[in-house]
Amino acid sequence: MVSTFVTWSSPLGELRLGADDLGLTEVCFLGTQKTASANTQGLPRPTVKHAVLQQAQEELHEFFNGKRRVFSVPLSLQGTPFQKAAWAALQQIPWGKTWTYGQQAQAMGNPSAVRAVGAANGRNPVAIIVPCHRVIGANGRLTGYAGGLQNKAALLALEA
Repeated sequence: MVSTFVTWSSPLGELRLGADDLGLTEVCFLGTQKTASANTQGLPRPTVKHAVLQQAQEELHEFFNGKRRVFSVPLSLQGTPFQKAAWAALQQIPWGKTWTYGQQAQAMGNPSAVRAVGAANGRNPVAIIVPCHRVIGANGRLTGYAGGLQNKAALLALEA
């Protein structure tokens, strides 16, 4: 499937949004070490309007303005069955709440898979919308976030 990408300015910096014919494929912070599809960096911004990308931008705008707690933009996530299960579990964490990696593994019915859950979360291609920022360490500390711990803290503060 052909993906279309746009760059969107969020209050936390530039985000790259990607979509294919089925839904949103990517939301990643630009300028961070990890990006979901680094081979798209430097591509020109498309001039073609894409309904999924427009919806994602509108919903993210509402989120950052405190008017949206649940996203409805369709997703088109590519990953292993375990990764998809981890990402589905992330979407069950309510706004303003946090889980530990252990709680997420428990919710997935696999309490011993804490490290695998952490690895799957690290490969989440759709930051913010699939809210991996809501997962913290067992000691209550902020740990691992591809968008940077400063952005993770800002997102949690926005939801507090």
